[in-house]
Amino acid sequence: MPQLSLHSPLGDLTVSEEEGSIVALDWGWGSLQEPTPLLHQAVAQLHEYFDRTRTSFDLPLNPAGTAFRQGVWRELVRIPYGETRSYLDIARAVGCKAARAVGGANGSNPIPILIPCHRVVGANGSLGGYSGGEGPATKRYLLTLEAHAQGRGILR
Repeated sequence: MPQLSLHSPLGDLTVSEEEGSIVALDWGWGSLQEPTPLLHQAVAQLHEYFDRTRTSFDLPLNPAGTAFRQGVWRELVRIPYGETRSYLDIARAVGCKAARAVGGANGSNPIPILIPCHRVVGANGSLGGYSGGEGPATKRYLLTLEAHAQGRGILR
């Protein structure tokens, strides 16, 4: 599977491609660097995101998961840059009664950042969990990055 890594403010990230779509974004430097035009495009878009010059991604994504998880991830992509939704909001949007199930789908998202699971927070405004990088600190960084780019200052 072709992979390409990049240095980011969150540490090294590796993007993976399969059959013309991005299928994974992992923390760490991948051992197999096999650049493709799509992977170069993904890395460029991630750099723009971290530089606060990109607010959405224009990449073909194909995360592997159950039909339920796929539905949750499609809903996550609809959350506008710099905004958040609660786990309950997402559950309602996908026709599920259990916000906890949305939390499970978020935690299994194979393409974080590009599928912005960091934009999902608790109904009371709490951060909730985050399975990537340094956990909640990484989530806070991503939310603060987007808040600054939107001119809203630091996320509390």
